Amino acid sequence: MSNILKILITDYAWPSIEPERQVLSEIGAEIVVAETGDEKELLTYAPMVDGILTCWKPVRETVITKATRCRIIARYGIGLDNIDVDAATINGIIVTNVPAYCVDEVSDHAIALLLSCARNIPIYNTAVKTGTWDQNIGHQMYRLRGKKIGIVGFGNIAKTIIPKVIALGLKVQVYSPRTSNDSITQFNAEKVSFEEMLKSSDFVSIHAPLTTETHNMFSYHEFRAMKPTAYLINTARGGIIDIAALTDALKKGEIAGAGLDVLETEPPEFDDPLLKLPNVIITPHAAFISEESILELQVTAATAVKQVLTGKLPDSTVNPYVLERPNLRAKSLMKK
Repeated sequence: MSNILKILITDYAWPSIEPERQVLSEIGAEIVVAETGDEKELLTYAPMVDGILTCWKPVRETVITKATRCRIIARYGIGLDNIDVDAATINGIIVTNVPAYCVDEVSDHAIALLLSCARNIPIYNTAVKTGTWDQNIGHQMYRLRGKKIGIVGFGNIAKTIIPKVIALGLKVQVYSPRTSNDSITQFNAEKVSFEEMLKSSDFVSIHAPLTTETHNMFSYHEFRAMKPTAYLINTARGGIIDIAALTDALKKGEIAGAGLDVLETEPPEFDDPLLKLPNVIITPHAAFISEESILELQVTAATAVKQVLTGKLPDSTVNPYVLERPNLRAKSLMKK
């Protein structure tokens, strides 16, 4: 068996992996890049790699069980819904993410979607470019100042967007059942129930992880509970919204519109009825992108792999309880 460390990259969404190569070359590691990243291919690579870097491709129990040399699975990003963290822990593998990644970019993108919805920007732009000069098309517009925005979740991105929307004059309500009232009021926001947020918000912006709890959190009942003048913004995970229910709500005017950067199926089918609706704006899962954020992401994720493979604690371990397990692959980290 070769003594050279091998790191598998399942997928990535940027032009070059040179930053990862530079970081991992410092420990003499060799990078293997999957061609498709599908499970069949990952299963062939799994037994020979010491670490895995993954963006969106699923790293499930079947792959993890086969990765008998692997000591770390590092996520390019914050969310962990594509990694079976429990299976990794059972197999003694550390899982890391980049918790501070792209908080400015995603919060800015959410606000851009909000403003585009509220001010009819895409509708006006398309109309003017196709020969129509008419201020009265699209939805009625209302002054932002004094309106309420409901924030779902209270992670780093949610905390970053709050002062930005307050600067626009919006009043902030937060739905985060596990967060104390004091923590939320420190951000000049009000903690509310889910039902109250739906009923009273003029905008709802989702900043929660995708879990069994949040899957299809917004469905038929929730849209009927919202104001007919309200807008839904999602830069988190597509699976949090029941797309069939959203499409129905937009068609019926149960809500005014939606701004989406994420969908449960990406890319969507060309004939998806959601794409035909004038009151929805969709961007291609691009909220995280900036030159600065991508470089930071690549270096941070690769550094976590380097840290574990050289016997150091990574900066962000999402399953710290693995460090106490007798089968921890990175033995030198036990009880550190």
